[in-house]
Amino acid sequence: MDQEILNFYSRLNHLDVSRETFLDFENYISMIIKKNKKINLIGEKTASKKAIIERHIIDSAQIIDFIDLNCDSTTDLGSGAGMPGIIVAIMLKNMKNNMNVNLYEKSYHKSYFLKEVSEKLKLNTKIFQKNIFEIKNLETGTIMSRAFKPMPVVLDLVYENFSKFKNIIFFMGKSGKNVFENSKKNWNLEYTEKKSLTNEDSFLINIKKIKKKL
Repeated sequence: MDQEILNFYSRLNHLDVSRETFLDFENYISMIIKKNKKINLIGEKTASKKAIIERHIIDSAQIIDFIDLNCDSTTDLGSGAGMPGIIVAIMLKNMKNNMNVNLYEKSYHKSYFLKEVSEKLKLNTKIFQKNIFEIKNLETGTIMSRAFKPMPVVLDLVYENFSKFKNIIFFMGKSGKNVFENSKKNWNLEYTEKKSLTNEDSFLINIKKIKKKL
């Protein structure tokens, strides 16, 4: 791997990411670029290799510290092209952690792509081509929500459809503060925040407990 690529990944140095993980990331990126010419996995503005690393790989990988590594599974809501689910699965594989990463994606073509990636990279994933809003009594460890639905919608989904979970990770953008403050009007939330590695206006929220206000 050339030095330029390693420099792209330098923001992950504090996570002690292995060389094998970087190689898996590179294979995954190649698959995204190739498939994106046939189906719309990601937007054209972020479809270059550099943009995928900066906007998607690093953005997704930074949540590994929030993942509950002692559970049997973690769940990615509306996985799309696999960010953050596939990224987390790659990192877990190279950490020798056998946790299942559940990827929910109702699109047939995107689900098929997730299966192709998982098979090629030998990832411990389970792909569900289903509408997660129609599934009840779900159990998991960490729940990940990135570019899926607005926070109030996801909180309702988790409250209604998950009977057991450890925590929920949200990726919040520029308007995230207002969305978060409005959500707290209807929910009591136990949470921590972390500044994003990829954008000074973005941040992550790790919610441990949710309770609807009366």
